[in-house]
Formats: sequence, C-alpha cells, structure tokens
Amino acid sequence: MVTAHHLSAVTRSILADGRELLYFDDAGAAQRIPVPDTRDLAARPEPGELRYDELTGDWIAVAAHRQSRTHLPPAEACPLCPSSPSFASEIPDPDYDAVVFENRFPSLGPVLAQLPDPLAWGETVPAAGRCEVVSFTSEHAGSFAALPYQRARTVIEAWAHRTAELSALPGIRQVFPFENRGAQIGVTLHHPHGQIYAYPYLTPRAAQLAEAARRHFDATGGAQALLGALLERERADGARMVLEGEHFSAYVPFAARWPIEVHLVPHRQVADFAGLTGQEKDELAEAYPRLLRCLDALYDTPTPYIAAWFQAPLDPVLRPAARFHLQLTSPRRAADKLKYLAGSEAAMGAFINDTRAEDVAASLREVMRTAAR
Repeated sequence: MVTAHHLSAVTRSILADGRELLYFDDAGAAQRIPVPDTRDLAARPEPGELRYDELTGDWIAVAAHRQSRTHLPPAEACPLCPSSPSFASEIPDPDYDAVVFENRFPSLGPVLAQLPDPLAWGETVPAAGRCEVVSFTSEHAGSFAALPYQRARTVIEAWAHRTAELSALPGIRQVFPFENRGAQIGVTLHHPHGQIYAYPYLTPRAAQLAEAARRHFDATGGAQALLGALLERERADGARMVLEGEHFSAYVPFAARWPIEVHLVPHRQVADFAGLTGQEKDELAEAYPRLLRCLDALYDTPTPYIAAWFQAPLDPVLRPAARFHLQLTSPRRAADKLKYLAGSEAAMGAFINDTRAEDVAASLREVMRTAAR
C-alpha cells in the first residue's frame, strides 16, 4: 500500500480554446512536460443562463449549447483517450494516469459571478460556475472499481486538489464531485470518468441535507453532527451495515430511497475531500472500489450507479454542521428491472422503495464475504 504521504505530481496545461487541463500522475512519477494542444478549436461558447423559479426558490440552468455535445462515440474517436497520430482528443499527451479538464460543453461557466438573491421574474443571468471532467484512466474500457489501488489513490488526490481550488473561486457556494456509470443512467461517454460541478448556488438536495444537519447540530449545542449520530445508530444496530473500517464505514440507510443505496461515511467530522488526512485517503482508496465491486457482483451484468460525493456547503453557517460522505445509488431493483421516477417520486418527491434496506445490506455483505474467500 502507498503510505499516507502519497503525493501525485500535478502538471497544468492549457487546451487550444483556453480551457485548463491538469495531469495527475501516480506517486513517484517523473514531472511531466505536457504536449501542446495544436487543434484548431472554435472559441468557447457563450455561457448558458440561469433562471430563478419563484414557485420553489430553485435556480434552473438553461444550457441549450449542450445539445451538440459528443454522444457515445466509438473508441477510436473517444475524447478522453490519449491523443494518437490518427485522432487528436481532449488530452494531447500520448498517455496519462488521471486528468482533469474544463468541460467543453459546460452546464455552468466559464464565467464566475455572485448571483443576485433572488432574481426577478422574466430576467436571466449568465450561468456562472465551473464544470470539469475527471478521467480516471487512459484506458478506454474498464471502471473505477477495476482501478489499481495507486490509481484510485491518485484520483482521490485529484478530487481533493480540485475541491480546494474550486471552493476558492469567486461566487462558488458548493463543489460536487460525482460519477454517472452505465447507459441506463444516461452517460454520454463510455470511458471511465466522472465530473465536478462548482455551483454558484446551493442545490436543493444539498440545502435540504445541510439544513437538517444544522438543526441537529444546534439542538445538541454543537456537540454532535447529524450524520455522526446516524452512523452511530447504524453501527449499533448492525442490520444495515455493509463494511466497517478504521476511518470509514458503509451502510444502507434505514430510510433508503433507491433500490440500491449505500452511504460511505467518515468516522470523524470532516467537511470535504480537501480536509481528509493521508490515512483517511489511503483507506478510502480501498473501501470505495470495494463497494463498487460489490454492486457489480450482485448480478451477472455491471450495475448502473450514481456516485454522489456530498461535501459541506461553503456557507459559513451551514458548513460546521455538515459532514462529507458518499451516497452511492442505483435504480436497479432486479436483474432485469429498473426503477423509474414516475408520478409520486418525480412530481411529489415522495419516494416509494421496492426493496428493504436490511435485505440489500445482507446481499452486499454476502457478496463481500464471497469475494474475500
């Protein structure tokens, strides 16, 4: 195992249209000299727009320019594979370990701004913020679950690095790393990758969780975080636990919304990737891929999922009470069935789950035991 002092080599570069690209090489790699991007790219499109929904208080991003983004290209035209003599991709170098770059078709950005609060009906503002792509490997086929330990550790360093830098940008209120895996989720590229959104507003789901965490924090006089209390209850009960480590534990939450839902939670209060210690990152680089492998082992085919890394909002009132954690969810309710968000869920936000949390946890534990034999 790499020690807690794992440090990735970070090399910055600029793509032909002015977007930033960063190479994250595995620990011990030589300093990279990036290959210039010689493509003749059109100028970056104007940002989309943000509209304010007075009915809900939500911000809605309108990004019509994304209609032309790349959609499931063949391997020889994959924009996340290294460039070759026959195809110039988004990554000019002929090889890389992990890479992060500004999305060519962003939902938010590239402008940065503080949003008005609120915006009058009929008015719009540019969709400020930043959207980045995180490619986990230069290999076109595969998954995060299949990454070697050292590469998973490098990607975690990349998430921490980007969280710190994006959090410091003007107007940013929330930084959200995530991965959509599987055609059933709606991915547009098969290459193993994730994304990071830096929002100029607090998203509805994050606000809901942050406000609940703040209420609990205040009710206990600042002595206990809500997620810490829930973790203690789940560990004491045991029926929904999936794994327990020194620094992280994973469980199916008592009131799970999705057919498969696992929360991976640190044992101590920490706000985001940037706040993790080296030892915590080491353990996470083992525990997270292990969870993903368990999901894939439940059925004969890979399980589609959304890996959502919830980080504390940058709001100084909400941030102290919120705890960093992963919510790993899948709509797969059987080998040949998916859950679709229909009337109750999509319209009312009232989830109806087709599975029992205890049964899902038992299945995941059995898969984990089988893999360990």
